[in-house]
Amino acid sequence: MTDTAPPAPVIATADDAGQRTDRFIASAVTTLSRSRIKSLMESGHLLRNGSPLRDPAEPVRAGMCYEIHLPPAIPATPQGQDIGLDVLYEDRDLIVLDKPAGMVVHPAPGNEDGTLVNALLAHCGEGLTGIGGEKRPGIVHRLDKDTSGVMVAAKTEMAHQALSLAFAERRIDRAYQAICWGIPTPASGSFDGAIGRDRRDRKRMAVIANGGGKAALTHYRILDTFHGGLSHVECRLATGRTHQIRVHFAHAGHALVGDPVYLRRIPAAARGLPPDAKHAALDFARQALHARRLGFIHPRSGEQMLFETAPPEDFRQLLDSIV
Repeated sequence: MTDTAPPAPVIATADDAGQRTDRFIASAVTTLSRSRIKSLMESGHLLRNGSPLRDPAEPVRAGMCYEIHLPPAIPATPQGQDIGLDVLYEDRDLIVLDKPAGMVVHPAPGNEDGTLVNALLAHCGEGLTGIGGEKRPGIVHRLDKDTSGVMVAAKTEMAHQALSLAFAERRIDRAYQAICWGIPTPASGSFDGAIGRDRRDRKRMAVIANGGGKAALTHYRILDTFHGGLSHVECRLATGRTHQIRVHFAHAGHALVGDPVYLRRIPAAARGLPPDAKHAALDFARQALHARRLGFIHPRSGEQMLFETAPPEDFRQLLDSIV
């Protein structure tokens, strides 16, 4: 069984020619995210006129037939893997790290290994004393695959329960940085809208106006603006819903740069940008979102812990390119 039905082949027209292949396929195959399509391409599962095409940035050619072959899903039993981690802090109860963009947190079809869980199993080893009867790390919150930044994971049952409760009761200090299309108004404010599954596309989340969603509140402030068409913003979460920042900004008309799920077309804000800034923003291959700050009370010592990291190199290069 595959993770979704095989998409139908797509024939490129003259209007499609020249754009990145991963963006073209993502606009034509709405059941798969752009990051998933990129992963499938890199592993040889996208065919162009019957031959594998592995470069997501390859320009589309008019008249070519593009076809995705989905690999079968493989049940994942997480195994430890020696994968380098940027560890910010570690003790007997927990570990804090700076997750890179591109790393999945949990094994799943299409990402059976190379995940954060695989890395933590190897890194922590005998330091994992057991959570829920299993020797595994306790993932108390998640970052999307292509979101970078600070995460905490529990190594003991006690820490797992305490941190899970702190997240549920919103006693966590979290701040993100993002780059979005357009200029939010006012320059600082809040997006308050319940979030649930998109009724038209179950792979997406959406702001639900008439019940059915979960309360979600995102505070933001603009750090800088560029050419009237892009904004560098800081976001603070009062709640922690799936894709919360991405959904709230897209719903407000300010989708995050590079978002493979919630940015489905070239935004109007791109029209007024200088060519270099426009191309840099349109070609950014992931959502421009970084979990910069994480603060919590240590479950054993009661000490206030606070961790901050700078955005990664690709995020910083994007900022340099759109100035």
